Amino acid sequence: MRKPRIDLNCDMGESYGAWQMGQDAQVLRHVTSANIACGMHAGDPLTMQRTVAAAVAQGVAIGAHPSLPDLQGFGRRVMAITANEAYALTLYQIGALSAFAHAAASRLHHVKPHGALYNMAARDTTLAQAIAQAVRDADAALILVGLAGSALPAAGAALGLKVGHEAFADRRYEADTSLTPRGEKDAVIHDIDVAIAQALSIVTQANVTTRDGKILSLQADTICVHGDRADAAMFAERLRAALDQAGIGVRTLDGAGA
Repeated sequence: MRKPRIDLNCDMGESYGAWQMGQDAQVLRHVTSANIACGMHAGDPLTMQRTVAAAVAQGVAIGAHPSLPDLQGFGRRVMAITANEAYALTLYQIGALSAFAHAAASRLHHVKPHGALYNMAARDTTLAQAIAQAVRDADAALILVGLAGSALPAAGAALGLKVGHEAFADRRYEADTSLTPRGEKDAVIHDIDVAIAQALSIVTQANVTTRDGKILSLQADTICVHGDRADAAMFAERLRAALDQAGIGVRTLDGAGA
């Protein structure tokens, strides 16, 4: 029987100017993929440069984390955008991070939209297709990461891209397998033990318990660790240890599909 395996990714590089967020250096010791902010919801050129260099030093796969242009709202506010705007925003941000990766003698490995853009593309087929097209036009070898079972990985696969179906250890799920909106008080799982138990259920049982107690099937290739948690480093360390102890191979996402 094949040993279960999973990629462990983290959203990072979200500091901006003198404002510092996250524990990126510590988290990078425990994950296999880094989704690096590209300046629209967080991050700036120096932060992008430093985060790419740190990921390269740790042997962690580099991914672009494009967002809606929303620094004040951290990319979590819904905006009405056209498909062409989604395409241009995504292509622009991939290009920026790709330049830093190239300068560090590395390359981009994947693309994962952030926040509201991610959730919009999970539901909206037109936006999902525009984002997938931007990824393919930037580099057809990139892996497109999106919410497991949603419109975004489906759009990527339809264009011949490799895709990664993503699940979350520390977010609650609704009955339709969407993430519980952050405006709800129980949207985020703060208890590390509860979050780890959810991750293990997803990886070993291919299911998740929803906010209202239903058990849903959920197939995932990668699990997200949110870098903006106050305890992000501890969470990443304990989650990685739990996966290792359970005999789950933690390895870089290689994508499904084409």
